[in-house]
Order: sequence, then structure tokens, then C-alpha cells
Amino acid sequence: MPSALKGLKVLDFSTLLPGPFASMYLADMGAEVIHVESPTRPDLVRIMPPYANGQATAHSYLNRNKQSIALDLKDSANIELIKNKISEFDIVLEQFRPDVMRRLGLDYETLAEINPRLIYCSITGYGQTGAYKDRAGHDINYLALAGVSGHSGRQDGGPPPLGIQIADVAGGSLHAVIGILAAVVERQRSGLGQYLDISMTDCVASLNSMAASASLAGQTPQAPEAGMLNGASFYDYYQTKDGRYFSVGSLEPQFMTGLATALELPVLLAKGTSFDPEDRQAVKQALQEKFKTQNFAEWQQLFQRLDICVEPVLSLDEALVSPMAQQRGWVVDVPVSENASQTEPQLACPIKFSRSQMKYAFIGHGLGEGKW
Repeated sequence: MPSALKGLKVLDFSTLLPGPFASMYLADMGAEVIHVESPTRPDLVRIMPPYANGQATAHSYLNRNKQSIALDLKDSANIELIKNKISEFDIVLEQFRPDVMRRLGLDYETLAEINPRLIYCSITGYGQTGAYKDRAGHDINYLALAGVSGHSGRQDGGPPPLGIQIADVAGGSLHAVIGILAAVVERQRSGLGQYLDISMTDCVASLNSMAASASLAGQTPQAPEAGMLNGASFYDYYQTKDGRYFSVGSLEPQFMTGLATALELPVLLAKGTSFDPEDRQAVKQALQEKFKTQNFAEWQQLFQRLDICVEPVLSLDEALVSPMAQQRGWVVDVPVSENASQTEPQLACPIKFSRSQMKYAFIGHGLGEGKW
């Protein structure tokens, strides 16, 4: 089966996580990705432990299927080389601060004069315009400014430092892929490329979908443990006798009834839908006390038999070898080089096509080992 994006060619100047994650998805779906890297300033992901097969595992994952080209962009000869080749490409992806590519002579306007069909995507923390455009930032800063952190966590504990980079990936990477592929479709009608300005803060702010809808409608300002889905109701995590946790999301009447029956908690049926803070606290207290009467494995045995939106909180190691991970193909063995028999386990691309297949040709290349 052919890959869905076979025939698209991407020139990727990005580093770290957001851009490389986006171009990895494009490469997994069949696009040819040429990754341009500095020969003197290594991408930090290349040197971030742990290591396997002589490389950082994060780099091997984020840069699979891509050709690595080492070019000094301060060398005018390399700028001319890129301009001479730009007509071969459909997409440019870059992650520098605003105006860096313009100073290098590789901005959209310059390259679009050579290749009018070029789709050019810039990923930045705060976008190409506005007072914040030149500020440095990381995922935690984007979440803070987008209001996500402000209505997450506990009232007495503050915002939680999350285990994944939501703004980088859900904000920057995935919105970039959506925008790029939409521009590819539009180009089929117009014959022209266009410029995409992806701000990780803009994009993660848009993920405040339900909370922002209420806030913009003039409802009570969002705060930690103030809404149904962020800790005010019994929709929450509960600790077991042996210190593990279960997630409880039994909001709908049929699930709430099933949970109340399974745990023998009539207070859940009586007060589970109440908006009164004291009632809600009584329900949560009852659930907390009930979950602490048994160990994790005992609760797991019970809830595996029930379809009521209660699931165990797994460690990442547990999740990656779970029955669901195996049944849904979360992990794939990727050759360490083209046509090699040795492989490295990596997260698979989660998109499932009925006719197209994903490409897992090789893990990330060593610096400058690729070709174009």
C-alpha cells in the first residue's frame, strides 16, 4: 500500500520538539523530509540522555525517516544552494524566532518568488506579530499565558508541572500539520502556496474549548477545582490502599448508577449531580474513603468487568506494554538504518488509514549522514 503523503517534499529547519514532531508525522505518512541542521551547534535533542544504538533516543524517534543535512546557514554559499534547490520542495518548516529567516535570506517572500507553490510554516512561541513575538519561552510559559495552567491543578497546590509538552506538541506540532495539509489541499485549487504563522501559545489557548466558552459567555471565571471537569465534581483521581490511583469519569446517569452500585455508595446517586459545594465534597470524600479500603490490583480486578468510565492510572512503562498498546500497535520496531536487521522500539504514528500505510524506514540519522 502506498503512503498517504508520498510525493510531498519537505525542507525542515526546525530543532528541539515542536517542528521535528510535526515533520516526523509528515515523514511517517510518506513525505520526503530533508532535515537541515547546523554542523557546529547540535540540536539539544541529539545530546539529551538516555541513549540507544549510539544516539539519544529522543533524537532517534523525532527524526526517523528524515535525511539529515549539515549546513552552516551563515555561509552564503549554502544559502544559494538552498535557493537553487527550493523549487524541488513543497513545504518549508522552520522554528527560529521571527525575522531570523529573513536575515538569512530564506524568508517566505524570497523563496516564494522562486517557487510560488511553496507552503512555508513558521512555528514560534508567540507568533510573528505582537509585543511577545521576540520573547523566549518554553512549554510551561505558553501554558501559563494561555490560561491552561490557571484553571488546572489543586487550589492548595497550584498548577501541575505536566509529564508531556502540551503546548509544544498539541499546540505547535499538530496545528502545524493541520495547517500544512490544509494548504496542500488549497494549493490543488489555486496552484499557489502560502505562509503559515503557528504560535504555540495561540494554539494551546484554543484547547481551552469548554472552559473558554463558559468564560467568554460571562460565567464564573475558571479556577482550579471550580468546574465539573477540573476537580470540583467527583470526576477526579482517587488513591487506593497501596498508594496507586484510579481515574473516575462516571458522569452520565448510567455510569454514575453503575459506580454507586459497584461501590455501594448511595450518596453518589443522591448528591452526584448537585452543584452545591458541600454536596460535591461529601461525594468526593465518600469515594476517597472507599478507594482506600482496597489495593490497586483488587480494584483493577473489579473495574475490568464493568463499563462505567473507571480506569487505573498506569505508569508509562505499564501503559506501553498494556493489552491496549499491543492490540492498537502503539509501539513499532524501526530499523536503525535503511535495510538494517537491527531495530529500535519507538512510538508508532497513531493515525490508522484503511488503504495507506505508515513508513518506518529508519531511526534518526547521525548529523550530516543524509542525502538530498
